[in-house]
Amino acid sequence: MNPSLIVLGVTGCIAAYKSAELLRLLQKQGYEVQVVLTEHARNFVTPMTLAALSRRRVITTLYQQEQRDEGPQEVAIEHVQLPQAASALVVAPATANCLAKFATGIADDFLSTLYLATTGPVIVAPAMNVHMWNHPSVKENVGRLRSRGVILVDPEEGYLAEGIEGKGRMADLETIVSAVVNAARGTRDLAGETVLVTAGPTCEDIDPVRYLSNRSSGKMGYEIASAARTRGATTILVSGPTQLPPPAQVQCLKVRSAEEMRSQVLRHFSEATIVIKAAAVADFKPASRSGQKLKKGQAPPHLSLVPTPDILAELSNRTHGQILVGFAAETERVLENARKKLAAKKLDLLVVNDVTQEGAGFDGDTNVVTMLTAEGSEIPLGKRSKRDMAHAILDQVVALKKRHA
Repeated sequence: MNPSLIVLGVTGCIAAYKSAELLRLLQKQGYEVQVVLTEHARNFVTPMTLAALSRRRVITTLYQQEQRDEGPQEVAIEHVQLPQAASALVVAPATANCLAKFATGIADDFLSTLYLATTGPVIVAPAMNVHMWNHPSVKENVGRLRSRGVILVDPEEGYLAEGIEGKGRMADLETIVSAVVNAARGTRDLAGETVLVTAGPTCEDIDPVRYLSNRSSGKMGYEIASAARTRGATTILVSGPTQLPPPAQVQCLKVRSAEEMRSQVLRHFSEATIVIKAAAVADFKPASRSGQKLKKGQAPPHLSLVPTPDILAELSNRTHGQILVGFAAETERVLENARKKLAAKKLDLLVVNDVTQEGAGFDGDTNVVTMLTAEGSEIPLGKRSKRDMAHAILDQVVALKKRHA
């Protein structure tokens, strides 16, 4: 593998004109860039332009030929060799047709065939009409790709080529480059590590119909598990109830209650070298559970609650050299309360956010956090996608591992 080589796939839509600038930005990061143009992309940008910028022959067909003195010969089977040589595949822009091919395994041109042969990180930046982006089939294909570990850089709101406003414009080029750098740089920096992640809420049953829970979607923990796997770690995800598909190549263990989460975490704790507790575990549960649905007229006027197990505190007393990361969602005296939790739970790193802040909190695709270390560092991270946040947290974990070595 050439760690400095990136494959840039360009598909056929108006945003293809941005591919030349994206290529230059990747080169400024120190990457060599091999461009792959689909047939329809050639209607928007020429191979000659991208070949001049990349100083490489642009690949346009699956059975491309080179003219040699002894006559035409098929070039090597590049769709197999190229992904073995590159550190990442980025497709920008990616049309709805491209997403459908990738999601369903259709391989009828060089780019879609190349995708199936790629084992490294894949970053995809869709661009299309807002109604296309919102179509159920496109949403389903995006969900499939995410579940397989593909890094989706979602399109942005803005003025579209059709003259309307909406979500569908390809993401800012700097955002795409950041995703590529994170994926390519972090490909193997967690190799040899076993990362245990918890995610989502827990549900504490009152009766067969009702339960106590919270607003956690699990998105942050799932992004961390996916990012850890991308960076080479063996990854175990213990998840409360969510609507999210399990990340690709991650051992996903589904649980419901705090007791069930505790049981699975303790079962796998000894094999983990890094533990990241991103789940929003319920603090209390009903003192007793009714075996039958409580009728409105029969329900007691008060619900007696008892504490659930403090899994994080229990882990801190069992640790044998693991890096232990906790999360804290606060609404007041955020850093003051966070520092108390950091000390009380004997954590190496605490990720804290003010859930009342715009762009932070539950169920959204972005977050705003501050990371606190046991060594006294305070690292604020402004609003960014939960995927980018996951890599930033793992960057800090890798730095802690190096200091502890």
